[in-house]
Amino acid sequence: MQDTIKKIEKQITENNLIIYIKGTPENPMCGFSAQVIHILNIVGIEYSYINVLDNEDIRKFLPTYSKWPTFPQVYYKKKLIGGADIITDLYKKNELKKILTE
Repeated sequence: MQDTIKKIEKQITENNLIIYIKGTPENPMCGFSAQVIHILNIVGIEYSYINVLDNEDIRKFLPTYSKWPTFPQVYYKKKLIGGADIITDLYKKNELKKILTE
């Protein structure tokens, strides 16, 4: 578990904006992941991603690390922003781009 937590912390530290999703941006494997990808693409913010379906250890331990039980999970500057509902809400309020470019 500690190795996985270190891997997660390294990913979050090395990537300004990283999303943990089911699938890939080109082939999302759940509607919530597709929704977050779509919104980030509309906003035009560059991001990195981890496909949790290909990373069972991350899929298992990230919810414990983040205290957030579901995917996707969006991190900006090492801070958890949230999942699909929060990203969608911030987008609808025209706050997402501001938050992700601070």
